[in-house]
Amino acid sequence: MREVEYGEVRVTEYRGRDDLLSAGLGLAGLAGAPLPFADPLDPTAEELRRRAIQTSWKGIADLGPLGGYGTVYGGVPDVPGREYQTFARIPGARAPHRVLLQLPDHFDKQKRCLVVTASSGSRGIYGAIALAGAWGLPHGCAVAYTDKGKGAGYFDYADDSGVALDGRRAKRGEAELEFQPAAAPPGAGIAIKHMHSGDNPEADWGRHVIQAAQFGLAMLDRAFPHEAPFTPQNTKIIATGLSNGGGAVLQAAGLDREHFFAGVVALEPNVHVLERGRAMYDYATEAAIWLPCALSAEDFVKTPLARGSRGVPLPAWPIRCASLRAQGKLSGNTLTEQAAQARQYLWSRGWTDEAMSTAASTTAFDLWRAIAAGYASSYLRRGATDMPCGFHYAAIGVGGVPGVPGVADPVSRAAWWADGAGIPPGNGIGLFGGMSVSPDPSLAGSECLRALWTGDDHQSQALHASIAATAARLPRGDLPLWVVHGASDGLLPTAFSSEPYVAWLREEGRAPIYWRVPYAQHFDAFLALPGFGEHHVPLLPFGYAALDRLWAHLYEGASWPTDVSTPAAQPRGARALERSMLGLP
Repeated sequence: MREVEYGEVRVTEYRGRDDLLSAGLGLAGLAGAPLPFADPLDPTAEELRRRAIQTSWKGIADLGPLGGYGTVYGGVPDVPGREYQTFARIPGARAPHRVLLQLPDHFDKQKRCLVVTASSGSRGIYGAIALAGAWGLPHGCAVAYTDKGKGAGYFDYADDSGVALDGRRAKRGEAELEFQPAAAPPGAGIAIKHMHSGDNPEADWGRHVIQAAQFGLAMLDRAFPHEAPFTPQNTKIIATGLSNGGGAVLQAAGLDREHFFAGVVALEPNVHVLERGRAMYDYATEAAIWLPCALSAEDFVKTPLARGSRGVPLPAWPIRCASLRAQGKLSGNTLTEQAAQARQYLWSRGWTDEAMSTAASTTAFDLWRAIAAGYASSYLRRGATDMPCGFHYAAIGVGGVPGVPGVADPVSRAAWWADGAGIPPGNGIGLFGGMSVSPDPSLAGSECLRALWTGDDHQSQALHASIAATAARLPRGDLPLWVVHGASDGLLPTAFSSEPYVAWLREEGRAPIYWRVPYAQHFDAFLALPGFGEHHVPLLPFGYAALDRLWAHLYEGASWPTDVSTPAAQPRGARALERSMLGLP
């Protein structure tokens, strides 16, 4: 495999009041309020790191009082050690991806272990710490991370600044930046690496993971020169990730022809198989248009986040039904009839009531449109000033007019790297454009994004080609591979992602283990929301359990299971999570 290409390496030590896993906060600190900065206009690199770790934990894990983290499953022990961080490059890529190795002081040289992971969603470098770090570091493994060409290294044209290696803001030319787009006027808004690098990073997720692992091996050589070299032959490399990170490790598995990986555990992966299932862009653009109406059906009256405080559909949702009726896409004359027809349409497209029900959260937060607008720009390799369908990102501005771009609040801008999730809106950045002057203003932009998928012009062809380039390849036959996915996932429904992938592997003679976990959905962090967690169980404990069994196979002589029963999970209800609710076989 190609040697890793990287620049300056930043090495830092974390001991005493700081550590690798929680930045010294412990479980209570991670679950607490966002940490303040001594100088909000100029936070230090260590303050930014601490808050980035806190933000990443809170964005992935259910740390609420009823969630059971640290008591029923998981834990946040103190893990002193070192971090090695740099910008690595895929040959030919315009923008780097950030890579990081966490090396615990108690690294087990007798059981050489390197866990490699990729951030979920479009998160920054610590985006998988609640999975890979929380499991790997206590096992004495080093953990290598990649942001897979995404992250919150936002570039603000207003002051021509981006993010340096240490997470602090820097002007163009002052330091190497995580993302430095082509020059543009100060009014060009804000550029996001995932959407505006011109690289279609999703097509290279597997290469990002492999480069991160190669960087990890190189840093182990540096840390332990008398034990070098560290290679896949003497150091077991375990790949794990969730959501987009899960898709990334499955992409990497498909590139492994040299026994680079010892095993792979993917949670709720965004995985695409050519001519099987459905690409996320396809069903996301569909959901943005149709789900608001379908969720107005009385069948979803008890669905969390599908109804307002008085039990009626959210105000914009019946309007969507009326819009679809006016276009002739629905024929019903009442809201009840229209909602039932929209629901029937989604059934015909492979959606289940279970997936639609939990997708109410994604719909209520307008995430479908936000995801589709960003991904369309990435697939079409657009810049900040020419995103498809008239969308663009800009600061909301302090005290500005709603819906009108402004100038970034300098306090928010200073914290973007720590607080941002990689896909605006959020943290003082808005998604603008793609709107019409009508009772249903967001429909026009959503329909434009949908047309990029359903059309056949040169733009649609380019988008389809970019999505085809993200398809997973077949992993080697002897690779231990475990896929864990929530049966109630409404963001990446199993019918469109994991199930076609697992079926394809089995048809090709592979033997993946697949857990379709009842009552688990996509966002463990949402389980702390009132009325939401009662209906579900967290997915993280099942990922930890799969990793434990992989560890037993690799290091303790346990046979790799060939027939694993599905967990008999039960919803948490109104009380605190108990171990028995997980139903782990």
